[in-house]
Amino acid sequence: MVNAEPPHDPVRALEFKEKGNKCFQAGDYVGAEALYTQAISYDPTNPLLYTNRAMALLKLSHYEAVIADSLHALSLHPHNMKAHFQLAQAQIALHHEKDALESAKKAYALCMEEVRNGGKGASSLEPITELVHKCTKEEWEGRERERIRNEENLLGELVRDLEEKRDREVERLERECAGEIQINEAKQESEAKIESLRDVFDKSGQAKRRKVPDWCIDDISFAFMLDPVVTKTGQSYDRASIMEHLKHSQTDPLTREPLHASDLRPNLALRAACEEFLASNGWAIDW
Repeated sequence: MVNAEPPHDPVRALEFKEKGNKCFQAGDYVGAEALYTQAISYDPTNPLLYTNRAMALLKLSHYEAVIADSLHALSLHPHNMKAHFQLAQAQIALHHEKDALESAKKAYALCMEEVRNGGKGASSLEPITELVHKCTKEEWEGRERERIRNEENLLGELVRDLEEKRDREVERLERECAGEIQINEAKQESEAKIESLRDVFDKSGQAKRRKVPDWCIDDISFAFMLDPVVTKTGQSYDRASIMEHLKHSQTDPLTREPLHASDLRPNLALRAACEEFLASNGWAIDW
């Protein structure tokens, strides 16, 4: 006889969830995952149960399962900040940098919305912000690795072309019974071109090694700061980002203390540093 599915029982599901929470707090992540699974069997429509199980699965480094649970939670509740946060953590662990950055930014936007509405998002703001920075960095580094690979492939093709051209020229000279000196000159000329080509690519690669310092990045938009201002607490933001934030909530994004546009002061030292960096790294504007 096939075992019947447990009846839909939200109360029973919450009982298993609480037991799972106790296991999680005690560091028993395997036990917690099993209890959250039992909770889901009694109430598969509760997105909180999937994010709780994903939390345990993250501790166990079962990243594919974390992604599955997070996506299921989002199918039940698309604006689930915790699900986006956990999804991003699993995606970055699996080196899905682009997807991870997108998920982390969604978590951040939902967190800021909670903060503006006086919810509990403030406690999650710092870890989510750190994750966005991590994903941004790794996504950029992934693109840099791809750029370097492409340049190395191009260099290889160009070198092979020069080598083939050299070999054809040497064969022609040998057929025409050219002297050893003339043949050696042709070889040396080709080697000089190859060396010059490698040097050009090497210098180009050094010039293009791209990294934006953390102090240049705005903690709200995660874009390069063009006009940094500083709050009463000493935190700097890009003026456009903090002004947009203040339209919705006249509070400091981090401390939740009252903050008004009149409290903002230009951070001239940081602005000068950002301008100096941008002057020699124009690509950073598209960060």
